[in-house]
Amino acid sequence: MHPYNPLDPFQKELVAARQRAKKLCRAINALDADQTKARKPLYQQLFAQVSSAYIEPNFFCDYGSNIFLGERFYANHNCVILDVAKVSIGNNVMLGPNVQIYTTTHPLDPIERATGKEFCAKVTIGNNCWIGGGAIILPGVTIGDNSVIGAGSVVTKDISANVVAVGNPCVAMKEI
Repeated sequence: MHPYNPLDPFQKELVAARQRAKKLCRAINALDADQTKARKPLYQQLFAQVSSAYIEPNFFCDYGSNIFLGERFYANHNCVILDVAKVSIGNNVMLGPNVQIYTTTHPLDPIERATGKEFCAKVTIGNNCWIGGGAIILPGVTIGDNSVIGAGSVVTKDISANVVAVGNPCVAMKEI
């Protein structure tokens, strides 16, 4: 995991980038369901990579510029992606409602945590994955192609390709 301090006064570009992302998220969230043509330019401004996506309101992210979306991405309501580090999502990926993807975490030591220091690590989701509602994906996790993550799961470690994985902590239960 890589250390950083998002509140460092010398990191004004991070503050500006977060403010930019919040404005774009508000604009996306304000669109009516039938305003599909208005979505694409906003997605292109927000995300590092996107071609065909549909995101239900409300959607929130830290920067957007660290999110790389494959073809035919879908996120249901109330998706949160904390993208301090890179988030790569493959083709044909569906996220259920209230899915949360975190690339950032805080030190366990309270003195170190009080300094504002944080850690980040990338998250990768392969092609053809389905992430069930309420799932939480933690920093540094990779989910392999074609896998299904059960609703409410907390993914703390890598999940291999072609499995159904569930629970807290999330573990593979069967092969697909």
